[in-house]
This record gives sequence, C-alpha cells and structure tokens, in this order.
Amino acid sequence: MQENIAPTKANLMASKAALDFSQKGYELLDKKRNVLIREMMGFMDRAEKLQQIIGETFKEAYEALIMANVTLGITEVYEVAKSIPTADETTMLTRSVMGVEIPMIKYEKQDIQHYYSFYHTNTALDVALQKFHEVKYLIYELAEVENSVYKLAVEIKKTQKRANALQNIQIPKYEFLVKMISDVLEEKDREDFFRLKLLKKKKV
Repeated sequence: MQENIAPTKANLMASKAALDFSQKGYELLDKKRNVLIREMMGFMDRAEKLQQIIGETFKEAYEALIMANVTLGITEVYEVAKSIPTADETTMLTRSVMGVEIPMIKYEKQDIQHYYSFYHTNTALDVALQKFHEVKYLIYELAEVENSVYKLAVEIKKTQKRANALQNIQIPKYEFLVKMISDVLEEKDREDFFRLKLLKKKKV
C-alpha cells in the first residue's frame, strides 16, 4: 500500500483521528445492521405464520365458494359479489427503524355486512363471504409485513456494504498510515538522539 503522505506529526495526528472515526463508524454500522437483522427476522416469522393462516383460510373460502356456485348457480353468486362495496378502510402510515421507513397499514376491523337477501342464498355463500372477509384483513397485515421485510433487506445490504468498506479498506488504510508515519518518526527521533550524543562527545 503506497501513500504519498509526508511522515509528519500533523499527518500522524490526522491519520489517528481518521482511524478512530472509521472504527467508531464501523461499530455504529455493525450495531445498526444487527438491529435491522433482528427486526427483519421478527417480520419474517410473522410472514411465515400469516402465509400459513391465509393459505388455510383461502382453502376454506374457495371450498365454500365452489359449493355456493354448485347449489346457487354462478350467476346468482356473481350478482351477490357485485353488490359488495370496494374496501377503502385502510390508511398508510410509516414508522422509523434505524432510519428505515417501515409501512403501517392502519384500519379498523368491521363486522361482516350481508349485502344480499338470505331468501335467495344459502349457508355455503355465508361461509365463503365470512372467510374472504377474514382473508382481507390477513392480507393487509401480510402486505405490511412483506413490504417491511423488503425495505429492511435493502437497508441491511447497504449497511453491510458500508461496513465492509470501512472494515476492509478504510480501517486497514489508516492503520497502515499510522504505523508507517510512527515508524518513520521514531527512526528520525533515534537518529536525532544519536546525532546529539555525537555532538556532545565532540564538544567534550
């Protein structure tokens, strides 16, 4: 490693300060990375559980929907589906985790509303509607969790890259400079000391 830096005390102090700054920066990035990883692992556990619950609920919903289609007819089920209003009860918020904006989907769970006459329908359609109603809120939660995992993963990658640059490039560079300048200055001090002794001997 070649550095065109004069071996002076001023440059030694500057190199030590840069080394100390780089080491503290690495420690902070390492802590940040660990916090983000811990946060992401928690979200991933939630995502796995939610995916399992959603899969089971979807299965029950589709089984009930198939039964409703068979017993009522697809046209009747389709007409009922058209009467259900579009969901618009969500609000998107964010919270910060180590500088990362994590999404939060805010909503209030509403009791299921029946938008059709019970006279022309049956239990299978009621079950299908209930299950899809449950899935809707589970999907809100899963969307929030999976988006959080993605944002955290991107930030972890950036943090890892910066930490690696400090650990493998900046810190070794300044460690080398501090050692190189210190060695040169120590050698110069020894030479000056030896020269001073010679001068004293000559005077004597």
